[in-house]
Formats: sequence, structure tokens, C-alpha cells
Amino acid sequence: MCGEGAGFGPRGDDCNVRPACARTGQIAGWVYNRRMDQQLIIKFWRKSLADEAFLATIEDELKAVLGKTVELEGYDVSAKEINLFMLTADPRHSFRRAKDILEGKGIHNGMSAAFRLVGGAKFTSIWPLRSTRKFTLP
Repeated sequence: MCGEGAGFGPRGDDCNVRPACARTGQIAGWVYNRRMDQQLIIKFWRKSLADEAFLATIEDELKAVLGKTVELEGYDVSAKEINLFMLTADPRHSFRRAKDILEGKGIHNGMSAAFRLVGGAKFTSIWPLRSTRKFTLP
């Protein structure tokens, strides 16, 4: 069984826990039980959006795809941009899954994304790739 052998090491850490079973490739349950201590922000640039109708349904679609791996926090709307906030334990993985939904709606070119520790000030940009623009909030 994949969960066998997983547990806490002699120092009390989780050094014996592996993220996936080598035989089946299934992700171990502990991945989904980690603390959501990262805040993922997806920024939509208003001038690049054809319309903003997708906002009415995007939260439900993201919730259906991401499930319990994220906690949607809501929006911050300004004249130039719309920021969608979510808490997650794995921001890169959550963004990849959310990006599939946004690509389906044709809005992936008018967005950028970054994450930070909850309450932190330093952002790590993850989209667009090789972005030279510094991610900021209004």
C-alpha cells in the first residue's frame, strides 16, 4: 500500500513521507492536508479583456476544478485590473490547474500571476514565464 512506511522521522519531522506512490503515481493524502499558507493572486488586465462576463461564473468553475486544494478569498477590482485571491498550499500547482480553465475562456493572455506567504510583502511571479515586470498590487 502507498501509505505504508510514511510517518514521522526520529526528529519529529516528516522526512519519511513521500509525495507520491512510486508504483501507482497517486498523490499521498498528506499533500491535501497541508496548511494553506500561500496566497495565489491572478491579475486580469482590464484593457486586454474583451468583456468581464466571465467573472460571474469563474469562481464556481475554479472551485469545481480545484476543490479543497484552494480557498477562494474573492476579488479586488480597480480601474486597470482585477485581482483574484486564493489560499493554497501549492500555488504553482493550483495556478496550472486554474490556467487550464482561463485558457478555455480565452483570457490567459491578459493576465499575470504571483504568490506570496499569507501576509507577506514579497511576491514570486509565476506567469507570464520569464516576466521582467515586477508583480504589485494597487
